[in-house]
Amino acid sequence: MRRRDFAVQGIDVSHYQKHINWQEVATQNISFAFVKATEGATIKDTLFDINWRDMGRVKLRRGAYHFFRPSIPTYKQVFNFIDAVKLNTGDLPPVLDVEVTDNVSPTALVNRVQSWLTIAELHYGVKPIIYTNASFYNRYLVGHFNDYPLWIARYGIYEPLQHDGRRWTFWQYGNQFRVGGIKNVVDLNAFYGTEADLYELCIPTFTLSRGVKP
Repeated sequence: MRRRDFAVQGIDVSHYQKHINWQEVATQNISFAFVKATEGATIKDTLFDINWRDMGRVKLRRGAYHFFRPSIPTYKQVFNFIDAVKLNTGDLPPVLDVEVTDNVSPTALVNRVQSWLTIAELHYGVKPIIYTNASFYNRYLVGHFNDYPLWIARYGIYEPLQHDGRRWTFWQYGNQFRVGGIKNVVDLNAFYGTEADLYELCIPTFTLSRGVKP
């Protein structure tokens, strides 16, 4: 299928998009948006708090992601994310962005990714989403993490096909698009499903009493 065949579309952003007019973004055909929150053990995106607040104010379906650094202790990374991101009912699950190895072994990479996912799931009460690109997935992650929603990056017109036949949940299909309210170019994504399916993926009320502490 082609990207135009998927009706539910969204974006992902970070400080590289600078200050965003989320009120204008919300008037367009954008059903969801992911924003960078953290990276490694100490980095927090400089515009995360502003983006997160303003996305909530316009009631745009929002999600936050952590850029994973495999060479840095996992527990430091997951608590960096937890300290920064307070998820509410209706928010999308947390996202782990896995696209570098930092020269750790494939086995160590898988184990460390699993640790991050497990702690995040215990804290938020919902399975995190894994973001990666198609080649990285097929080389390092294939055969693992089948219970977690997959957000795959593969630029082009036609949907990505993984070596293990896994169905993607989100597909990042390009990074040079223009959206009103955003000065710089932005990534666009398709969701595999309907608006109702997207709602079902979001955090329900009953999970919010959970939480873990370092």
